[in-house]
Amino acid sequence: MSRFRVRALRYGLFTTAVVLVVCFVVALFSWLSYSDDRAVLASLTSRDTGEVVSFSDGAVEVRWPSGTARVAYENGARVVGRQTQVAFDPADPSRAVIPGSDLFLETGRALGGVTFSVAVALLVVLAGAVRVLLAVRSARAQGTTVSVRRIRLQSGLMVRSWLEVEGPVERWLPVYYDPVLVTLPSPSDVELRGGRVAVVGGVTVYPSGRPVTKHPRGRRLDNPVRPDPDTRAPRGLVAQLRVDAVFMVPAPVVGLFWAYLDGSGFTGWITATLIAAVLGLWWAALRGSDPS
Repeated sequence: MSRFRVRALRYGLFTTAVVLVVCFVVALFSWLSYSDDRAVLASLTSRDTGEVVSFSDGAVEVRWPSGTARVAYENGARVVGRQTQVAFDPADPSRAVIPGSDLFLETGRALGGVTFSVAVALLVVLAGAVRVLLAVRSARAQGTTVSVRRIRLQSGLMVRSWLEVEGPVERWLPVYYDPVLVTLPSPSDVELRGGRVAVVGGVTVYPSGRPVTKHPRGRRLDNPVRPDPDTRAPRGLVAQLRVDAVFMVPAPVVGLFWAYLDGSGFTGWITATLIAAVLGLWWAALRGSDPS
């Protein structure tokens, strides 16, 4: 196994593992909250029809023929004076809920946290597996020698390495970063397998996306014709994380937006911020950000 494959897999597995751990923690706490709320709802076995008579301090007062209760209800002023179904504990009628009350909302949010975390985890694993399978299949294909130039393109926050492949139809292939690219003369002859996997100086460089026939957008920086062979290329996990951390910066804003839409407050903000942060890190790794 080439050293690049080890490096690429190690970093990809690391970012995937971070996402999975965060998703597991969020799903676990969401499930515990959901279980508690469901247990409370299950204990409210009696049903009746009542009336919402007042609202104050975040709760509505509900009366029905056999009892009365204060029920936590966000924006409860809009339901004052209305008839409503009431579910209550026959042993303690003061424990009750009505449709739309906070307990139902919290139960739904907790269940949503579980399903969302599971969906994100499955998506991350599936995307990574597809990328690896396509790369391995291309690596086993017959190789041809082509002339390429290594370029770096910056588009927004993302900086990626590309191989500009010469030929009757010029192509641009995005590749995962490897230090060997930093000192690659421009142009250079490399072996290209399956049109996607390049062997550069004995190092297998895997694609970080599909090849395109139109010049990709972004600010371009070409490798020198004769790079300094003593150039120190960034190496290791820390160098990659230092670059990719920029994709975690928008996470608090995403969390704030989600908490506003969902009405889940500080808990929702923390949850959405954590998931957005690790997804940003994973996305940079999947797309093949270049720390050089």
